[in-house]
Amino acid sequence: MSHSPRIRTVLSCTMLVAALGAGATACGSSDGHPLSAKPYDAAGQIAFNGPVGSQKADPDKPLEVTAQGTDGRITDVTATDAMGRYVAGELSADGARWHSTVPLAAGAHYTVRVSTEDEEGSPGRKVMTFDTNEAAKKKQLKVTFGPEAGKYGVGQPVTASLSVPVKGKEAREIVERALRVQSMPSTEGAWYWVDSETLHYRPKEYWPANATINVSSNLEGIKVNDKLWGGEAKPLKLTTGDRIEAVTDASSHWMTIYRNGEEINSIPVTTGKPGYSTRNGVKVVLGKEYFVRMRGTSIGIPTGSSDSYNLPVYYATRLTDTGEYVHAAPWSVGSQGYDNVSHGCVGMSTGNAAWFFETVRQGDITRTINSYGEDMPTFGNGLGDWNMSWKKWREGSALLAGTREGPAAVDAARLRPQV
Repeated sequence: MSHSPRIRTVLSCTMLVAALGAGATACGSSDGHPLSAKPYDAAGQIAFNGPVGSQKADPDKPLEVTAQGTDGRITDVTATDAMGRYVAGELSADGARWHSTVPLAAGAHYTVRVSTEDEEGSPGRKVMTFDTNEAAKKKQLKVTFGPEAGKYGVGQPVTASLSVPVKGKEAREIVERALRVQSMPSTEGAWYWVDSETLHYRPKEYWPANATINVSSNLEGIKVNDKLWGGEAKPLKLTTGDRIEAVTDASSHWMTIYRNGEEINSIPVTTGKPGYSTRNGVKVVLGKEYFVRMRGTSIGIPTGSSDSYNLPVYYATRLTDTGEYVHAAPWSVGSQGYDNVSHGCVGMSTGNAAWFFETVRQGDITRTINSYGEDMPTFGNGLGDWNMSWKKWREGSALLAGTREGPAAVDAARLRPQV
């Protein structure tokens, strides 16, 4: 075995050390280099307009850090609260002044880290902490997320109910920016302002099957407008199951059910007769009721008229707030698969209704096609969120309205192929 490679390596290292001489020694030592020194206490080099002692800061007033004297300058300032939220600010070009550019959060604990350097370039450091005053309870905007935590179908929207109305684009942007929805696997989505107290969140497409969705608010303590500050919000965790989709063709009188894109059942049904035609469009399952008593008076049919009814109904899966269901209709089995004879519901045999009842869950997707009925509204009668195009949905967002869909300009440039 030859040892010559090892001998050459040792000789090379020896020659390199000899060639570098004192320079190599300097690189191996921190003595004399200003940036390698331990930061000095910059307390005497800066002034801070924050509160003193146990006093609390007014969250409406900006933070300001200034350099004192002419023998140094500020190089960096970071201000964060206990939730990890950063305070945006600006540092002057000469390092003489830093000031915040956004309001502080109310009822928050802040840490401010100031970095400086003296005339010789040596680094200084000063860390300061303080608290801000609480916002008055009557001025707090609380957020309640829905639905309740649990497992849902892939069509289930997330809702946010606000304790007081929020109007104006700027205020709505602040609120919307603080409401976080994260899914795994990830998917593109957006909030839509249904009204001044209600937001809905849905993905561009349906949620992925078997996904985990975490919803939270970063609004607490944040100033929304001159009279309103963000309040508490309990986080929400949802999961989805398989993608279940039931498509009812009112013209052929059949319902076809799919799981993750594959057909798993086909059922003869009856839908709404003329004058009571079933609504077209997507309707998200709202819930399931083993027994419901259905009365014609609930949809405006007078008692005693030819269309009046008062029936015990089993295996009822609710699709709208106004009483459209998929349910057992043993009295119309002879028409199922051949004719539409209901008052708007989707009727099927008791056995098929029981199977459907046991197969679907809240949040699953149903869709009616080829009916003479009206279109399912997006809001106001259950969850018709998926009947609105994605382009129009984005226009209901305070943050996305008027913006181009797709990656930001910086990302587009970064991803553009080189030619």
